[in-house]
This record gives sequence, C-alpha cells and structure tokens, in this order.
Amino acid sequence: MTDLLTPLLELHDLSCERDERCLFTGLNIRFAAGDLVQIGGPNGAGKTTLLRAIAGISQDYEGEIRYSGQPLATARWEFVRDSLYLGHLAGIKKALSPAENLSWYLAQTGDSSDINQALTAVGLYGYEYTPCYQLSAGQLRRVALARLYLSQARIWILDEPFTAIDKPGVAQLEALIARQVTQGGLVILTSHQDLTLPQLRMINLQGYQPTASAFEPGGATANG
Repeated sequence: MTDLLTPLLELHDLSCERDERCLFTGLNIRFAAGDLVQIGGPNGAGKTTLLRAIAGISQDYEGEIRYSGQPLATARWEFVRDSLYLGHLAGIKKALSPAENLSWYLAQTGDSSDINQALTAVGLYGYEYTPCYQLSAGQLRRVALARLYLSQARIWILDEPFTAIDKPGVAQLEALIARQVTQGGLVILTSHQDLTLPQLRMINLQGYQPTASAFEPGGATANG
C-alpha cells in the first residue's frame, strides 16, 4: 500500500523514437487520483504512442513508468486489473452482438454489472443482439464506450473517445468522465473535441520535442 503522497501513475524521463525520429523526450509527469489529463500536440507528436506505452500495449520507449510507486513491469497484473484502455479501434468482434462482446469483457474483469443497462445508456437499446457487422461506425464506437459503464477500473486511458458520436453522446461521455474523476479515478485522454470539463489539465507533447522547451508557457509543468 502506498501513502497519499505517492502518485497513482508516474512517467519518469520517458522518451520515444519512431522511424528514427524522436517523438518526445524528457517526459516527467505525475498523475494523481482525481486527475483528468488531456494529452495534446500536433499530428505525429506521439499522442497515441504515449497512451499505448502507458497502457502497456507498447514497450517501445526509454525511461520508466511507475504505478503506485512500483515499476510497471513489477506491478503489471495490478495495473491491468485497475486500468481500461480504449484505442482508435473499437476492439469489437463484429460477428458477435453488442451483448456478447460486453459479456466477453465482463468475463475478463469479473464484474457483474447490467449489460442491458450499459447499452441503454449509450443509446443501443434494441440492438443488444444485433450482429455488430450490421451496426454503423458510430454504433460500434458506442459498444466500446459501454465498457466505461461496466468498468470498475480506477484508470481510464482513452484515445479519441469522442470520435463518431453525436453532440448528445459527447455531453453524456463528458458527464461520465467527470463522475469517474470525482470518484477518485484517473482519466488520461486525447481528443480533437473542445472539451468543457473545468478540471481538465492539458499536457502538450510539442513542449517535449528535442528542440522545444520541456515546459509549455502558461501550461502544466512536468510535475503537474
């Protein structure tokens, strides 16, 4: 068990190269319970690469990621249990129905939440048993987002979660994210959407490129 001063998640001197080009370097950031952090920067700055590294999907980086004070490699199982990653792809088996996809997800997490309630919350009432290959891109995205209503994870890592959803869906997802951080969770996301959440903290990866300052003028410092 860690004390209250220990960050929930910490990036220590993180850097990443792709195609012999340094995306970012010297990334030192502490994330605490209750934080809502948007990773920004121009296309190609490494936003998705960073989220994949934090989620443990990619290990193509230098430096260290720590979870509750422990190296991620040491606390791997605890981190997997306590985190949920949603990437650009929906991660949906199109041959299965929304209900079947979510049943598979719940089998991994051991949670017993109501699948029908989650699908209703994302506007998919009546589509529970429709094969996902018959759904639109926006509906597939909603199936993926339904996991957020079922998840007990403390850490949400969301790559462009507002893609392909309408304005009411955006407002609903913002409210869900706000509830997660209010309850002591941590949300790290990327988005081209202009978010209205007042507690949002911005970190621009452009400030961590080799030729740029490690601090954004007027923005969050590396220790946040």
